[in-house]
Amino acid sequence: MATKSADEKFFVSEMFRGKEGGSKARPDLGKVKEPSRDTPVYRECDVLVAGGGPGGTAAAAAAARMGADVVLLERYNHLGGLSTGGLVIWIDRMTDWEGKLVIRGFAEEVFDRLPKDAVAGPDRQEWGSRDAGRAAYWMHRTSAFHGVVTWSPTIDPERLKLLSQDLLLERKVHIVYHAWIAAPLMEDGVVRGAIFESKSGRQAVRAKVVVDATGDGDLHAMAGARSETDIEESDIHHCMNTAWLFGGVDMNQWIEFKAARPEQFSQFMQLGRETLRFFERPFVSWRNDIALYMGPRQSGYSALDVDDLTTVEVRSRKLMAQHLDFYREHAPGFSNAYLLYGAPQLGVRHARRLAGTSKVTRAQWPTGSVLPDEIGVSPCLSPKFPSISIPYGSLVPEKVDGVLACGRHIACDATSHSFLREIPQCWVTGQAAGTAAAIAANRGVAPRAVDVGELQAALTGQGAYLRSGGS
Repeated sequence: MATKSADEKFFVSEMFRGKEGGSKARPDLGKVKEPSRDTPVYRECDVLVAGGGPGGTAAAAAAARMGADVVLLERYNHLGGLSTGGLVIWIDRMTDWEGKLVIRGFAEEVFDRLPKDAVAGPDRQEWGSRDAGRAAYWMHRTSAFHGVVTWSPTIDPERLKLLSQDLLLERKVHIVYHAWIAAPLMEDGVVRGAIFESKSGRQAVRAKVVVDATGDGDLHAMAGARSETDIEESDIHHCMNTAWLFGGVDMNQWIEFKAARPEQFSQFMQLGRETLRFFERPFVSWRNDIALYMGPRQSGYSALDVDDLTTVEVRSRKLMAQHLDFYREHAPGFSNAYLLYGAPQLGVRHARRLAGTSKVTRAQWPTGSVLPDEIGVSPCLSPKFPSISIPYGSLVPEKVDGVLACGRHIACDATSHSFLREIPQCWVTGQAAGTAAAIAANRGVAPRAVDVGELQAALTGQGAYLRSGGS
């Protein structure tokens, strides 16, 4: 496979090969037979959203805004998924390369309502700036790429958790925390809800339409929808790690060292690799005294294998403590650093992708084509490519009815997954999936039969940015 150039990658970073070959074979220890059971119905609704990450939160908010009765099942004790519990608090670019905001709708509502001290990023008048000085300043603060200042801020994860919950409760979404999806509820081959496990036991939710926002495509895969699992070996989009925060740092001092003394910074990084082997540099957060680590990124593991997930967690947490010792001793601005927070959610970037009725592909990048069923727009990876049209078909399974996908497992090729998995794109596809699910439930039709013009008009009415229909 040909290696991608830097401008075909969302983020150029080191990857660390954890092992060779995939999951270890387990011995065949036989099987146990479970008794049949009657599962009580917990609730009935119009739209069931499986997963409360960025895609699921946006989907639930959008469906409820359309008047649907919505239930959201979330396995953790908070909403936001990797943008909160996974500490992916660096929110990727929401502007195009001219500075125009293209990630809008639900995303705009989020940033309009987050407290000002919970967000760090360039002012609006700087978006799209090619001034060398401003681009250099923001490059070290995760908000300038290819010499262009972008809107890609860092946020306070606890504030986003609270705001996400408030947005759903205001719209009367029935949130169920600590609830793990166990199986789809099928009727004549159509998804009509889901069975979930919790401290209350095994229960079911009946729904007219289901949105799979699990991140790994668990529900649509269990329902029999086909998935794709190939990866782009040279890109970090398939790596895993547990992120963490250090407190008590001075990131301005660190940035001054990194920017003004590049030779010493290079020597520092080399020493880190020699000392720890798996080594990561820090990123800014929403505060100068908190550093964010979104690696080391580990490859060679499956997000669908429980032993692999455990291995990555164990190694990441050991690395957190080892990095603290190393940075305290060697890094400017880190002499008083301390362990602040290790993410409660593993940073899974890729597991499976839906095989949809259509998908986003690498061949689409240079064309700038606006698809007739566009439900959102994504900035592309460099100024040499125009923005990318996201089709409704990327949310719709090839054959299985009653379910839509959103978030990082929508239909796309492995190369395009490198940016479609990011938080803003999850908000975009979640809002579209929730809106479409509400329309399908209200009209009594399958999601694939939703009138695209009606969907586009509804999304435009919610403030989403579209270039096809809905105007």
